[in-house]
Amino acid sequence: MRRRTFLGGSAAATAIIALQGHRALAKKMMAPSDPLLDPWPGAYATPPFDRIAATDIEPGLTHAMDIFRGELAGITATKDAANFANTIVPLETAGRAFNRASTVFDIHTSTLNDKAMQAVETKLAPVLAAFSDEQIQNQALFDRIAAVRAQKLKRAPDEQRLLELSYQNFARYGAALSRPNKTRLAAINKRLASLYTTFGQNQLADEEGQAVTLATDADRAGLPPAMAKLDKVANTRSAVEPFLTYASRRDLREQVWRMFVGRGETAGAHDNRPVITELLALRTEKAKLLGFPSFAHWMLDDKMAKTPERALALMMSGWKASAARVHEEVADMQALVDAEQKGKASFKIAPWDYRYYAEKVRKAKFDLDENEIKQYLQLDKMREGMFWAANQLYGLVFTRITSGVPVYHPDVTVYEVTKDKARVGIWFFDPFAREGKRSGAWMNELRAQESYFGVQTPIVSNNANFVKGKAGAPVLISFEDARTLFHEFGHALHGLLSAVRFPSLAGTRTLRDFVEFPSQLNEHWFGTSQILEKFALHHKTGKPLPKELRAKIEKAKTFNSGFKTAELLSCAIYDLRIHMAATAKIDPIAFEASVLKEIGCPPEIVMRHRPPQFGHVFSGDGYAAGYYSYVWADTLTADAAEAFAESKDGFYDKATAKRLLETIMSVGNSIPPEEAFRKFRGRDVDTNALMRDRGFPITK
Repeated sequence: MRRRTFLGGSAAATAIIALQGHRALAKKMMAPSDPLLDPWPGAYATPPFDRIAATDIEPGLTHAMDIFRGELAGITATKDAANFANTIVPLETAGRAFNRASTVFDIHTSTLNDKAMQAVETKLAPVLAAFSDEQIQNQALFDRIAAVRAQKLKRAPDEQRLLELSYQNFARYGAALSRPNKTRLAAINKRLASLYTTFGQNQLADEEGQAVTLATDADRAGLPPAMAKLDKVANTRSAVEPFLTYASRRDLREQVWRMFVGRGETAGAHDNRPVITELLALRTEKAKLLGFPSFAHWMLDDKMAKTPERALALMMSGWKASAARVHEEVADMQALVDAEQKGKASFKIAPWDYRYYAEKVRKAKFDLDENEIKQYLQLDKMREGMFWAANQLYGLVFTRITSGVPVYHPDVTVYEVTKDKARVGIWFFDPFAREGKRSGAWMNELRAQESYFGVQTPIVSNNANFVKGKAGAPVLISFEDARTLFHEFGHALHGLLSAVRFPSLAGTRTLRDFVEFPSQLNEHWFGTSQILEKFALHHKTGKPLPKELRAKIEKAKTFNSGFKTAELLSCAIYDLRIHMAATAKIDPIAFEASVLKEIGCPPEIVMRHRPPQFGHVFSGDGYAAGYYSYVWADTLTADAAEAFAESKDGFYDKATAKRLLETIMSVGNSIPPEEAFRKFRGRDVDTNALMRDRGFPITK
């Protein structure tokens, strides 16, 4: 997920008069016409990408900031005593032009980030950070919000929630600090913004600038037919993991693995190690300025976990079982290696061997071949399957829009999403890897849903990095990639199904350790028999995935769960621990080695994201001290999935889906997430559900 956080939002009929004065002031600053800032045109009201050039972004954002300043000045210039209508409502509606411009900026920096755009990003990142601080440190605005909060009036629940979160947002980010501390905090945030940009660009440079060449058929030994003509292994997960799974050349597996896990770690211009050290020191200083012992304590103060100690306890509760399972998995693989060597000097399983021999063990134990499954997983069919499941659960219909909606790249397709023939939103799909596009998969929100000052439907996108095939040829993806596709689509559904009044409370704008819950729950629909029967079709014969193969997949459901869980937990534990360490200078690699040794991490695995490429936590604040969110949300997910499994019609039970829609998918952050979960499940989460889902023993 990717979302830039600034003040911004929506309004209501009772506040029209109060808003008119603020808008009049801001209107004076508007240019006659600017496609980057103007309300989006056309029947679908989508960004006019065909009229916006990268060179427009810097001047456009600069102008948008001035407009935003005027809107906020209008609020603070109001002579009347502060109330909800003249302070909180116009604060929600302020910054729309800025939000439109920053949305286009985000799309360019994440999907079209060529050298010219990187220069713009480098220049603008500290400017935008300073602008955010300028808003938070607006004392007159904070005083008005505090005055409204102090009135203790009876309000609608969503109005009270918006007011409380508005106040907390200002207070948490330093609105009440002394002037010298505000100045220092602004300087820290400005420097951090530059470091985040540097980190991301360093990682992108290594991903685009490094590859392993496959010059001969011997270099391609073991690769399936679909990879038989591969001439190089690009430095992205979607290219590396299939190679590590099938390539029989152990020396090349090691070379590819070291290239991939070494991103951002090579001494020189793209070395992320000193970047991490500096940003960790600044984060610690920032947290202490804000009154917290560590950055982790500050970050988790407004999350479901509340404290890093509580989050860490949950991570460690699953660590012992996952590490024990890894040792069992390695023993199975080692036995296979020793048998293959037939008396010759054997070798110990290394990290670059794990996927290769895990696949061999899976085939031996379950007669299950990942490459055989892949023949049935066509990207287009999986997309159709996502649409079908969303229709069965929520009544959504996705219709391709072929004209009237400009796109930012030819690979992008657009769909109108309707329910009962009424528009719910717009969905953009950007599935393929290319130069200038960051790695991984994510959901992006281009526009939030709202209804307080008029109905506005959301616009969301899903982005991936699949390797594009030849023209007309189907793109085959792995089982895990298909699961990830459904995961990110879950984020999109969370945004599309939002039905709240205020955009600041809409869709995925909820707590970080809750936002992964809807997406991880949506993964469960990928493995249902209905999806596999209807949409897992052989790319040549068109025949569905055989029942026998589906049975094998189900039987092997928890296979390799030790590896999958341990590589995730090790990341979460490292992230929490390094952000709890309130020391002045930290070597991120030495700290990695120390933490992994302390918890007894099996040497055959490494963190899923090693520090120099851990963009979740070091290229921005989004998941910093928050990577645990995936496991925290997975606990909620496992429990919620059991609700469907126990219901009358399983994962397509209409009553359970309706309850999920009404209590989780549609409410955004309009109610506290723990309350939302209780409304869905009828109780607090059962933490043992996660252990059951992973096939781990439950200990008391």
